[in-house]
Amino acid sequence: MQSVTATARRAVAAGLGAAAVLALTTGCHGHTGSRPEEPPATAVSPATPSAVLPDTGPPPPGPGGHTPCTPEMLRFHAGAAHRPDRRMLLTVTNYSDRTCDFAAQGYPLLRFGDARQPALPVITDSKPRTAVVLAPDATAYATVLTSAAGGPHGRGPHGGKFSQFGVALAAGTAPTQVGLADRTPVRVDPHTAEVTYWQPTLDAARKW
Repeated sequence: MQSVTATARRAVAAGLGAAAVLALTTGCHGHTGSRPEEPPATAVSPATPSAVLPDTGPPPPGPGGHTPCTPEMLRFHAGAAHRPDRRMLLTVTNYSDRTCDFAAQGYPLLRFGDARQPALPVITDSKPRTAVVLAPDATAYATVLTSAAGGPHGRGPHGGKFSQFGVALAAGTAPTQVGLADRTPVRVDPHTAEVTYWQPTLDAARKW
């Protein structure tokens, strides 16, 4: 009886071993059943916002080595000159804390009336030896000849009275509207009027 029981036990052990080998073989060589579920993909966090560009500071120096003068740096004033016959004086004062210059555009670009008209031509002989540099609180001057000397246009139908005009400090920029002192109109003929270069002193401007 004892030998029969031992034989049965060996048979059971052998059967279990064969089943284990069969299961292992099936797992290694694949199975036609459904594919094991893949783990979920990792969530992607939102992109980090781009870093804010650092402040580049003031504009780079112009041809004269200083910051070009801009309307935001200047205080404008216009009125009749010391000789009111066909002359007007335009002044600009630098009220900023930076030195600027007019090296890139040596004279103001003035337009009276229709903004589509070209800017007044410059009196070439009025060009100073060096471009005007404006330190803080310094002032520059430009004389406007409002009509041709002895010509008929200053009092003729081509002339008109203006109490304000446009001033641009560089080509392609929007003009600043400047009103005349006390809003007193000045007769100007845009067809014959001229303007000087910026002058460093009032005496230099009065020569024209």
